[in-house]
Amino acid sequence: MSGSNNGGTAAPHDGEAVLYVHSTESFGSVDGPGVRFVIFLRGCHMRCRYCHNPDTWRMASDSDKATTVSQLLDMAERYRAYWGSDGGITVSGGEALLQIDAVISLFEEAHRRGINTCLDTAGQPFTRREPFYGKFLRLMQSTDTVLLDIKHIDSARHRDLTGHGNENILDCARCLSDVGVPVWIRHVLVPGITDDEESLRRLRAFIDTLTNVERVEVLPYHTLGVYKWRELGLRYSLDGVPTPTKEEVRKAENILCKRPSEK
Repeated sequence: MSGSNNGGTAAPHDGEAVLYVHSTESFGSVDGPGVRFVIFLRGCHMRCRYCHNPDTWRMASDSDKATTVSQLLDMAERYRAYWGSDGGITVSGGEALLQIDAVISLFEEAHRRGINTCLDTAGQPFTRREPFYGKFLRLMQSTDTVLLDIKHIDSARHRDLTGHGNENILDCARCLSDVGVPVWIRHVLVPGITDDEESLRRLRAFIDTLTNVERVEVLPYHTLGVYKWRELGLRYSLDGVPTPTKEEVRKAENILCKRPSEK
């Protein structure tokens, strides 16, 4: 699979697109509307300091087992009875857009089967350069909801937190607004890093420029994935940072989650 910002995919398997999958979850309840079958893909260029899945960072190689679109959708449809009217599949990561060709194939076939689709992304590979941009617009035609993580509104602080600036990520949000795909904005609240009031208000002001945001979610920082860093021999730089209190979460929600008319 190519790891370039132009988007990549695994080689076709008997003519069918394949994806490099890290894991799946049968009954996801926090990964888009309703109950979801969640597919976590391999590969991510960002190095978020609080990442709870650093084991997904590594880009897959030809020696890794690839899963076809049909195999994944057949697997997902075993749980279709539990989805109700709102549920479906969510593709997450890692960073799902690094396998954009295969995700296009997956979502287009999902729509042919009448399956609701949701993309969970941090937007880091986004660019308006071709061929990625044309592929992204095609993907959006078969995407019902996007969960877009905005790690920090300030690009320098975003770079310190993730290893990358956020200019193209904010441009991704603007593009999604332009094409009208429903978006849920997600923001991880890390005490002392992403929770200052000025930054939260700047983020809310940016969200107010978008026309397609259906929901804003504040995700409290947690340390459940720290053991993975240690197992991988990685230094976890946020040791000692506490999880946010209920009051801190409520304050952030009051800023981010209410429309201006509600404040």
